[in-house]
Amino acid sequence: MQLNSPWVLLLFLVLPVLAFVYLRKKRTAALKFPSLIDMKKCLISARIRLRPLLLIARLACVGLLIVALARPRKGTVLSEISTKGVAIEVVADRSGSMQTEMDYYGQKLNRLEVVKKVLSDFIEGNKKGLAGRNNDLIGLVTFARYADTICPLVLSHSVLLEFLKTTEIVRLRSEDGTAIGDAIALAAARLKKAEDELQQRKTQLIQAGEKNLVEQEGGFEIKSKVIILLTDGINNAGEHDPLKAAELAKEWGIKIYTIGIGSSQAYTTIQTPLGTYKMPTGQNLDERLLKAIAEKTGVFYGRADSAETLEKIVERINKLEKTEVKSIQYTQYAELFGPWTLAALLVLVLEMLASCTVFRKIP
Repeated sequence: MQLNSPWVLLLFLVLPVLAFVYLRKKRTAALKFPSLIDMKKCLISARIRLRPLLLIARLACVGLLIVALARPRKGTVLSEISTKGVAIEVVADRSGSMQTEMDYYGQKLNRLEVVKKVLSDFIEGNKKGLAGRNNDLIGLVTFARYADTICPLVLSHSVLLEFLKTTEIVRLRSEDGTAIGDAIALAAARLKKAEDELQQRKTQLIQAGEKNLVEQEGGFEIKSKVIILLTDGINNAGEHDPLKAAELAKEWGIKIYTIGIGSSQAYTTIQTPLGTYKMPTGQNLDERLLKAIAEKTGVFYGRADSAETLEKIVERINKLEKTEVKSIQYTQYAELFGPWTLAALLVLVLEMLASCTVFRKIP
Protein backbone atom coordinates (compact mmCIF):
# COMPACT_ATOMS: atom_id res chain seq x y z
CA MET A 1 0.00 0.00 0.00
CA GLN A 2 1.17 3.54 -0.72
CA LEU A 3 -0.16 7.08 -0.26
CA ASN A 4 -0.95 9.34 -3.17
CA SER A 5 -0.59 12.51 -1.03
CA PRO A 6 1.72 11.61 1.86
CA TRP A 7 2.28 15.27 2.76
CA VAL A 8 -1.30 15.32 4.15
CA LEU A 9 0.01 13.28 7.10
CA LEU A 10 1.58 16.50 8.41
CA LEU A 11 -1.90 17.27 9.73
CA PHE A 12 -1.20 14.73 12.49
CA LEU A 13 0.87 17.48 14.11
CA VAL A 14 -2.38 19.31 14.76
CA LEU A 15 -3.80 16.51 16.93
CA PRO A 16 -1.69 17.31 20.06
CA VAL A 17 -2.73 20.95 19.70
CA LEU A 18 -6.41 19.99 19.58
CA ALA A 19 -6.00 17.79 22.65
CA PHE A 20 -4.24 20.56 24.55
CA VAL A 21 -6.89 23.13 23.65
CA TYR A 22 -9.69 20.74 24.65
CA LEU A 23 -8.14 19.95 28.01
CA ARG A 24 -7.30 23.58 28.81
CA LYS A 25 -10.73 24.88 27.90
CA LYS A 26 -12.29 26.82 30.77
CA ARG A 27 -15.60 25.51 31.98
CA THR A 28 -18.03 27.45 34.17
CA ALA A 29 -19.90 25.59 36.88
CA ALA A 30 -23.62 25.09 36.40
CA LEU A 31 -24.25 24.81 40.16
CA LYS A 32 -22.47 26.66 42.93
CA PHE A 33 -21.65 25.08 46.31
CA PRO A 34 -20.35 26.86 49.37
CA SER A 35 -17.78 24.08 49.98
CA LEU A 36 -16.38 21.12 48.02
CA ILE A 37 -14.70 19.37 50.98
CA ASP A 38 -17.36 16.69 51.36
CA MET A 39 -17.64 16.17 47.60
CA LYS A 40 -13.91 15.56 47.28
CA LYS A 41 -14.26 12.67 49.70
CA CYS A 42 -16.70 10.93 47.34
CA LEU A 43 -15.45 8.00 45.31
CA ILE A 44 -14.89 8.63 41.57
CA SER A 45 -17.05 6.35 39.43
CA ALA A 46 -15.83 4.30 36.43
CA ARG A 47 -17.80 6.57 34.10
CA ILE A 48 -15.82 9.58 35.24
CA ARG A 49 -12.52 7.72 34.97
CA LEU A 50 -13.32 6.53 31.44
CA ARG A 51 -14.66 9.85 30.21
CA PRO A 52 -11.31 10.78 28.51
CA LEU A 53 -12.13 8.01 26.03
CA LEU A 54 -14.49 10.47 24.35
CA LEU A 55 -11.57 12.79 23.60
CA ILE A 56 -9.47 9.85 22.37
CA ALA A 57 -12.30 8.73 20.10
CA ARG A 58 -12.70 12.23 18.66
CA LEU A 59 -8.96 12.48 17.97
CA ALA A 60 -8.98 8.98 16.43
CA CYS A 61 -11.79 10.06 14.12
CA VAL A 62 -9.77 13.05 12.96
CA GLY A 63 -6.69 10.85 12.49
CA LEU A 64 -8.59 8.37 10.33
CA LEU A 65 -9.91 11.21 8.19
CA ILE A 66 -6.35 12.51 7.72
CA VAL A 67 -5.22 9.10 6.47
CA ALA A 68 -8.23 8.99 4.12
CA LEU A 69 -7.27 12.44 2.76
CA ALA A 70 -3.77 11.09 2.02
CA ARG A 71 -5.48 8.64 -0.39
CA PRO A 72 -4.04 5.23 0.44
CA ARG A 73 -3.99 2.93 -2.60
CA LYS A 74 -2.68 -0.44 -3.68
CA GLY A 75 -0.79 -0.71 -6.96
CA THR A 76 -0.55 -3.75 -9.22
CA VAL A 77 2.43 -3.68 -11.59
CA LEU A 78 1.47 -4.78 -15.09
CA SER A 79 3.81 -5.16 -18.04
CA GLU A 80 3.59 -5.38 -21.77
CA ILE A 81 6.47 -7.14 -23.53
CA SER A 82 7.26 -6.28 -27.12
CA THR A 83 9.72 -8.74 -28.66
CA LYS A 84 11.72 -8.37 -31.83
CA GLY A 85 12.87 -11.95 -32.17
CA VAL A 86 14.55 -14.20 -34.67
CA ALA A 87 12.67 -16.79 -36.71
CA ILE A 88 14.89 -19.86 -36.82
CA GLU A 89 14.47 -23.03 -38.83
CA VAL A 90 16.69 -25.83 -37.56
CA VAL A 91 17.43 -28.19 -40.46
CA ALA A 92 18.93 -31.48 -39.28
CA ASP A 93 20.24 -34.36 -41.36
CA ARG A 94 18.90 -37.76 -40.28
CA SER A 95 20.33 -39.88 -43.09
CA GLY A 96 22.05 -43.21 -42.47
CA SER A 97 25.51 -41.62 -42.27
CA MET A 98 24.45 -39.81 -39.09
CA GLN A 99 24.65 -43.23 -37.40
CA THR A 100 28.43 -42.75 -37.18
CA GLU A 101 29.57 -42.53 -33.58
CA MET A 102 30.78 -39.33 -31.96
CA ASP A 103 32.22 -38.66 -28.51
CA TYR A 104 29.98 -36.60 -26.21
CA TYR A 105 31.81 -35.95 -22.93
CA GLY A 106 32.82 -39.59 -22.54
CA GLN A 107 29.65 -41.05 -24.00
CA LYS A 108 29.64 -42.77 -27.37
CA LEU A 109 26.60 -41.44 -29.21
CA ASN A 110 25.78 -41.28 -32.87
CA ARG A 111 26.03 -37.93 -34.64
CA LEU A 112 22.29 -37.33 -34.63
CA GLU A 113 22.05 -37.84 -30.85
CA VAL A 114 24.88 -35.35 -30.29
CA VAL A 115 23.19 -32.84 -32.62
CA LYS A 116 19.91 -33.26 -30.68
CA LYS A 117 21.62 -32.62 -27.33
CA VAL A 118 23.45 -29.51 -28.55
CA LEU A 119 20.30 -28.13 -30.22
CA SER A 120 18.32 -28.72 -27.02
CA ASP A 121 20.89 -26.65 -25.10
CA PHE A 122 20.68 -23.97 -27.80
CA ILE A 123 16.87 -23.80 -27.53
CA GLU A 124 16.30 -24.06 -23.77
CA GLY A 125 19.71 -22.97 -22.46
CA ASN A 126 22.40 -24.63 -20.33
CA LYS A 127 24.96 -23.74 -17.68
CA LYS A 128 27.81 -23.21 -20.16
CA GLY A 129 26.85 -19.83 -21.57
CA LEU A 130 23.71 -20.53 -23.59
CA ALA A 131 20.75 -18.63 -22.16
CA GLY A 132 18.18 -20.22 -24.45
CA ARG A 133 16.05 -18.74 -27.22
CA ASN A 134 12.86 -18.18 -25.23
CA ASN A 135 11.80 -15.16 -27.28
CA ASP A 136 12.34 -16.63 -30.75
CA LEU A 137 10.21 -18.50 -33.22
CA ILE A 138 11.86 -21.86 -33.84
CA GLY A 139 10.84 -24.68 -36.17
CA LEU A 140 12.33 -28.05 -37.06
CA VAL A 141 12.92 -29.56 -40.52
CA THR A 142 14.64 -32.92 -40.93
CA PHE A 143 15.80 -34.55 -44.11
CA ALA A 144 17.29 -37.65 -45.66
CA ARG A 145 16.07 -38.50 -49.18
CA TYR A 146 13.02 -36.37 -48.41
CA ALA A 147 12.68 -33.17 -46.40
CA ASP A 148 9.89 -33.00 -43.80
CA THR A 149 8.54 -30.30 -41.49
CA ILE A 150 8.62 -31.95 -38.07
CA CYS A 151 7.54 -28.89 -36.08
CA PRO A 152 6.24 -25.53 -37.38
CA LEU A 153 7.64 -22.24 -36.14
CA VAL A 154 6.56 -21.87 -32.51
CA LEU A 155 7.29 -19.65 -29.53
CA SER A 156 6.31 -22.36 -27.05
CA HIS A 157 9.35 -24.62 -27.29
CA SER A 158 8.23 -27.53 -25.10
CA VAL A 159 6.48 -29.16 -28.06
CA LEU A 160 9.48 -28.48 -30.30
CA LEU A 161 11.84 -30.18 -27.85
CA GLU A 162 9.59 -33.24 -27.72
CA PHE A 163 9.65 -33.51 -31.51
CA LEU A 164 13.43 -33.10 -31.46
CA LYS A 165 13.85 -35.90 -28.90
CA THR A 166 11.80 -38.34 -30.99
CA THR A 167 13.69 -37.63 -34.24
CA GLU A 168 15.44 -40.79 -35.41
CA ILE A 169 17.72 -41.90 -38.23
CA VAL A 170 15.91 -43.28 -41.26
CA ARG A 171 15.45 -47.04 -41.23
CA LEU A 172 14.26 -47.79 -44.76
CA ARG A 173 16.92 -47.95 -47.43
CA SER A 174 14.49 -46.37 -49.92
CA GLU A 175 14.28 -43.25 -47.73
CA ASP A 176 18.01 -42.87 -47.20
CA GLY A 177 19.91 -40.08 -48.93
CA THR A 178 20.86 -36.43 -48.44
CA ALA A 179 18.53 -33.87 -50.04
CA ILE A 180 20.21 -30.65 -48.90
CA GLY A 181 18.59 -28.53 -51.62
CA ASP A 182 15.06 -29.71 -50.79
CA ALA A 183 15.66 -29.12 -47.06
CA ILE A 184 16.84 -25.54 -47.65
CA ALA A 185 13.93 -24.83 -50.00
CA LEU A 186 11.37 -26.17 -47.49
CA ALA A 187 12.87 -24.26 -44.55
CA ALA A 188 13.10 -21.04 -46.58
CA ALA A 189 9.45 -21.36 -47.64
CA ARG A 190 8.43 -21.82 -44.02
CA LEU A 191 10.30 -18.68 -42.99
CA LYS A 192 8.89 -16.72 -45.93
CA LYS A 193 5.38 -17.39 -44.65
CA ALA A 194 6.29 -16.98 -40.98
CA GLU A 195 4.40 -13.71 -40.50
CA ASP A 196 1.24 -15.09 -42.10
CA GLU A 197 1.44 -18.31 -40.08
CA LEU A 198 1.95 -16.34 -36.85
CA GLN A 199 -1.17 -14.26 -37.48
CA GLN A 200 -3.22 -17.34 -38.37
CA ARG A 201 -2.09 -19.11 -35.21
CA LYS A 202 -3.10 -16.11 -33.09
CA THR A 203 -6.57 -16.25 -34.62
CA GLN A 204 -6.83 -19.98 -33.92
CA LEU A 205 -5.69 -19.51 -30.31
CA ILE A 206 -8.25 -16.74 -29.78
CA GLN A 207 -11.00 -18.99 -31.11
CA ALA A 208 -9.79 -21.83 -28.87
CA GLY A 209 -9.73 -19.54 -25.82
CA GLU A 210 -5.97 -19.85 -25.23
CA LYS A 211 -5.50 -16.33 -23.89
CA ASN A 212 -2.09 -16.98 -22.30
CA LEU A 213 -0.52 -18.10 -25.56
CA VAL A 214 -2.14 -15.21 -27.42
CA GLU A 215 -0.59 -12.70 -24.96
CA GLN A 216 2.79 -14.43 -25.32
CA GLU A 217 2.77 -14.12 -29.11
CA GLY A 218 0.87 -10.83 -29.27
CA GLY A 219 3.85 -8.46 -29.33
CA PHE A 220 6.20 -10.56 -31.43
CA GLU A 221 7.92 -9.11 -34.49
CA ILE A 222 10.34 -10.98 -36.73
CA LYS A 223 13.69 -9.20 -36.65
CA SER A 224 15.52 -11.64 -38.94
CA LYS A 225 15.10 -15.07 -40.52
CA VAL A 226 17.73 -17.75 -40.04
CA ILE A 227 18.34 -21.34 -41.17
CA ILE A 228 20.78 -23.52 -39.22
CA LEU A 229 21.73 -26.46 -41.45
CA LEU A 230 23.50 -29.46 -39.93
CA THR A 231 24.67 -32.29 -42.19
CA ASP A 232 27.47 -34.80 -42.65
CA GLY A 233 26.87 -35.75 -46.28
CA ILE A 234 26.85 -34.77 -49.93
CA ASN A 235 23.74 -33.62 -51.74
CA ASN A 236 22.66 -36.74 -53.65
CA ALA A 237 18.86 -36.58 -53.66
CA GLY A 238 15.96 -34.20 -54.08
CA GLU A 239 14.66 -31.91 -56.79
CA HIS A 240 16.24 -28.58 -55.80
CA ASP A 241 19.81 -27.51 -56.34
CA PRO A 242 21.29 -26.38 -52.99
CA LEU A 243 22.91 -23.22 -54.41
CA LYS A 244 19.74 -22.17 -56.22
CA ALA A 245 17.75 -22.78 -53.05
CA ALA A 246 20.28 -20.64 -51.16
CA GLU A 247 19.96 -17.91 -53.79
CA LEU A 248 16.19 -17.91 -53.30
CA ALA A 249 16.66 -17.73 -49.53
CA LYS A 250 18.94 -14.73 -49.99
CA GLU A 251 16.24 -12.95 -52.03
CA TRP A 252 13.82 -13.53 -49.15
CA GLY A 253 16.27 -12.08 -46.64
CA ILE A 254 17.13 -15.43 -45.04
CA LYS A 255 20.58 -16.27 -43.67
CA ILE A 256 21.83 -19.87 -43.78
CA TYR A 257 24.40 -20.97 -41.21
CA THR A 258 25.86 -24.29 -42.33
CA ILE A 259 27.54 -26.79 -40.03
CA GLY A 260 29.45 -29.77 -41.39
CA ILE A 261 29.61 -32.72 -39.01
CA GLY A 262 32.33 -35.30 -39.52
CA SER A 263 35.82 -36.51 -38.83
CA SER A 264 38.33 -38.51 -40.86
CA GLN A 265 38.71 -40.87 -37.89
CA ALA A 266 35.02 -41.64 -37.50
CA TYR A 267 33.70 -45.17 -37.06
CA THR A 268 30.47 -47.10 -36.61
CA THR A 269 29.91 -49.91 -34.10
CA ILE A 270 28.44 -53.04 -35.69
CA GLN A 271 26.86 -55.88 -33.74
CA THR A 272 27.51 -59.34 -35.24
CA PRO A 273 27.01 -62.91 -33.96
CA LEU A 274 30.77 -63.02 -33.42
CA GLY A 275 30.86 -59.84 -31.34
CA THR A 276 31.00 -56.07 -31.59
CA TYR A 277 33.22 -54.48 -34.21
CA LYS A 278 34.17 -50.89 -34.97
CA MET A 279 34.13 -50.17 -38.66
CA PRO A 280 35.87 -47.01 -39.98
CA THR A 281 33.59 -44.81 -42.05
CA GLY A 282 34.66 -42.65 -44.91
CA GLN A 283 34.12 -38.91 -44.91
CA ASN A 284 31.56 -37.73 -47.46
CA LEU A 285 31.21 -34.13 -46.35
CA ASP A 286 30.90 -31.57 -49.13
CA GLU A 287 32.53 -28.64 -47.38
CA ARG A 288 32.89 -26.60 -50.56
CA LEU A 289 29.11 -26.66 -51.07
CA LEU A 290 28.34 -25.79 -47.44
CA LYS A 291 30.78 -22.87 -47.50
CA ALA A 292 29.23 -21.56 -50.74
CA ILE A 293 25.72 -21.75 -49.26
CA ALA A 294 26.73 -19.83 -46.13
CA GLU A 295 28.75 -17.20 -48.00
CA LYS A 296 25.93 -16.62 -50.49
CA THR A 297 23.66 -15.49 -47.62
CA GLY A 298 26.38 -13.48 -45.84
CA VAL A 299 27.17 -15.74 -42.89
CA PHE A 300 29.69 -18.49 -42.06
CA TYR A 301 30.28 -22.23 -42.32
CA GLY A 302 31.55 -24.22 -39.36
CA ARG A 303 33.19 -27.63 -39.22
CA ALA A 304 32.30 -29.76 -36.19
CA ASP A 305 34.70 -32.66 -35.65
CA SER A 306 33.53 -33.16 -32.07
CA ALA A 307 30.72 -32.30 -29.70
CA GLU A 308 32.81 -29.49 -28.16
CA THR A 309 33.42 -27.94 -31.58
CA LEU A 310 29.73 -28.19 -32.42
CA GLU A 311 28.83 -26.41 -29.18
CA LYS A 312 31.26 -23.58 -29.94
CA ILE A 313 29.76 -23.08 -33.41
CA VAL A 314 26.24 -22.98 -31.96
CA GLU A 315 27.38 -20.52 -29.26
CA ARG A 316 28.82 -18.28 -31.98
CA ILE A 317 25.51 -18.32 -33.87
CA ASN A 318 23.70 -17.61 -30.61
CA LYS A 319 25.79 -14.47 -30.04
CA LEU A 320 25.36 -13.20 -33.61
CA GLU A 321 21.59 -13.66 -33.72
CA LYS A 322 20.42 -11.67 -30.72
CA THR A 323 16.83 -10.91 -29.72
CA GLU A 324 15.64 -7.48 -28.61
CA VAL A 325 13.07 -7.49 -25.81
CA LYS A 326 11.38 -4.29 -24.69
CA SER A 327 9.31 -4.39 -21.51
CA ILE A 328 6.88 -1.53 -20.79
CA GLN A 329 5.64 -1.50 -17.20
CA TYR A 330 2.73 0.42 -15.77
CA THR A 331 0.86 0.34 -12.48
CA GLN A 332 -2.87 -0.02 -11.96
CA TYR A 333 -4.05 1.41 -8.63
CA ALA A 334 -7.04 0.54 -6.45
CA GLU A 335 -8.15 3.37 -4.12
CA LEU A 336 -8.35 2.34 -0.44
CA PHE A 337 -9.52 5.57 1.23
CA GLY A 338 -13.09 4.23 1.56
CA PRO A 339 -12.46 1.87 4.51
CA TRP A 340 -10.59 4.61 6.39
CA THR A 341 -13.48 7.04 5.88
CA LEU A 342 -16.03 4.47 7.03
CA ALA A 343 -13.90 3.71 10.10
CA ALA A 344 -13.77 7.44 10.95
CA LEU A 345 -17.55 7.70 10.58
CA LEU A 346 -18.07 4.65 12.80
CA VAL A 347 -15.79 6.04 15.53
CA LEU A 348 -17.61 9.40 15.38
CA VAL A 349 -21.03 7.77 15.70
CA LEU A 350 -19.89 5.65 18.65
CA GLU A 351 -18.39 8.73 20.35
CA MET A 352 -21.62 10.68 19.92
CA LEU A 353 -23.78 7.79 21.19
CA ALA A 354 -21.49 7.28 24.20
CA SER A 355 -21.54 10.99 25.10
CA CYS A 356 -25.36 11.02 24.94
CA THR A 357 -25.87 7.82 26.93
CA VAL A 358 -23.17 6.23 29.09
CA PHE A 359 -21.07 9.38 29.52
CA ARG A 360 -23.97 11.81 29.54
CA LYS A 361 -23.56 14.62 32.05
CA ILE A 362 -26.05 17.01 33.56
CA PRO A 363 -26.06 19.83 33.01
